[in-house]
Amino acid sequence: MKIVANSGSHLWIVLWRTFKAFEKLDRRIIDSLGIEGFSDFAVLGVLAYNGSLPVNTIGRKVMLSSGSTTTAIDRLEKNGWVVRRSSVEDRRVVEVHLTNSGKTLMDSSLLEHSIKMDDAISVLEAEEREELVRLLKKLGYFIEHINFKAKPN
Repeated sequence: MKIVANSGSHLWIVLWRTFKAFEKLDRRIIDSLGIEGFSDFAVLGVLAYNGSLPVNTIGRKVMLSSGSTTTAIDRLEKNGWVVRRSSVEDRRVVEVHLTNSGKTLMDSSLLEHSIKMDDAISVLEAEEREELVRLLKKLGYFIEHINFKAKPN
């Protein structure tokens, strides 16, 4: 069977290939910043944006399993970019905090990452970017809320 142009299958292939190209670029950028990988960058980014957070909240925000979140935080702590502390409100909760060196790293890294990602999408005009984001959000929302019914036997 041939995939029909502009079908759902065709769109999925185009999105997947574009995502893989973006992902490859993202990995090269993150590696150039001296950060081990996307998981570490995502954790640092969410802390830079939100401030200190409980470990389980970080995992949800960056879409990592609890094990992957813990492993990323372990690496970041080893590099001196984050520290774990018990919450002052509830000592059972462990919060992760950016250190001064983590803040310094993210101040420069987020800017560098943003510039390089902007370069990657410079082929699109501003209006095209806005339209692409609008359409992808619309599609994503619809797909998340689709309720496929089982085919009758």
